[in-house]
Amino acid sequence: MNLESRIARLEAIEEIKALKAWYCAYCDDGYRPDELAGLFTRAGAIDAGPFGRHVGRKAIRDYFAAISKTLVYAAHHATNPIIEVDGAEATGRWRLHVAATMIREGRKEAVWIVGDYRDTYAVEDGKWRFADVALAIDFIAPHATGWPA
Repeated sequence: MNLESRIARLEAIEEIKALKAWYCAYCDDGYRPDELAGLFTRAGAIDAGPFGRHVGRKAIRDYFAAISKTLVYAAHHATNPIIEVDGAEATGRWRLHVAATMIREGRKEAVWIVGDYRDTYAVEDGKWRFADVALAIDFIAPHATGWPA
C-alpha cells in the first residue's frame, strides 16, 4: 500500500471516529433527532435491539425523538474501536457503556447499559455517514443492584 493510500485510510478512520463521537454527543444532549438522523445515509438504518429497527432518515429521526422520553439521561462511552476501511465503505465495532436514567414503570431509575455496536459506513455527499448501526445489548441493569457476574 502506497503512502497516499495509507494516509487516505488513516483519514477515513479518524473521520469515522469523529462520526461516532458526534453520535454519542447528540445522544447525550437529549437525543437531538435532526442532528442524529443527519449522521446517517438517506437509506440508513439503526437496529437498537429492544428499542426496534428503524430505516430511513425520517424513521431514524422519529426514533430518536421518541427515545428521549424513555432514556431521559444518557452518558454514552463508545470505546475499543475496530475500524476496517475499504474505499468508500467501512465497518466498525465499538464497545458501549452507558450510564443512564430510564423511565421504568412510571418512575426514573438509574441504569447501566452495556453492549456492542456493529456499524457499517459509507461516503455520501462527500462525508462518512452511518449506513447501518446495529446495537447488541448485553444488559440493562439497575445501578442500585448492579448485574450478575
